[in-house]
Amino acid sequence: MADLFIIAVGSLREKYFRDAADEYIKRLSASWNVHEVEIKEEKLSASPTAAEISAALQKEGERIAAAIPKRAYSVALCVEGFAPDSVGFSSLLGDAKTAGYSSVCFIIGSANGLSEKVKEACLCRLSMSRMTFPHRLARVMLLEAVYRATEIGRGSGYHK
Repeated sequence: MADLFIIAVGSLREKYFRDAADEYIKRLSASWNVHEVEIKEEKLSASPTAAEISAALQKEGERIAAAIPKRAYSVALCVEGFAPDSVGFSSLLGDAKTAGYSSVCFIIGSANGLSEKVKEACLCRLSMSRMTFPHRLARVMLLEAVYRATEIGRGSGYHK
């Protein structure tokens, strides 16, 4: 069974997000060992400057880099990433597994995104949509997408 890491800046404080995430983690447990790693979000002033945001992203990025497992197929979630359909996403996960990676690791940044250094360190950049979603909801959406992709790979009827 492969390891699936989700490194996310911030925590799921809302019960409804936590409950939804836990449901998909439970469903995924037949195929993946799921690990959630929550990274402390840097505090910003009420009206942060570009320099303040950049410094926060750098600090978060250092903590993210330290949490990425060795030999992981690392994926940065960011707006400039490619946006596959569900079948294409299933292929990406399957290809990562067959390429010999010991785990797949998705990285979700803060509301300000991810540092360029983190994005450059990842093997893939993925966009979930051109629309903007709260980062806590993005984690739930990612878990559902991984579950759907896994079920596509298994040939189940979930995708229909």
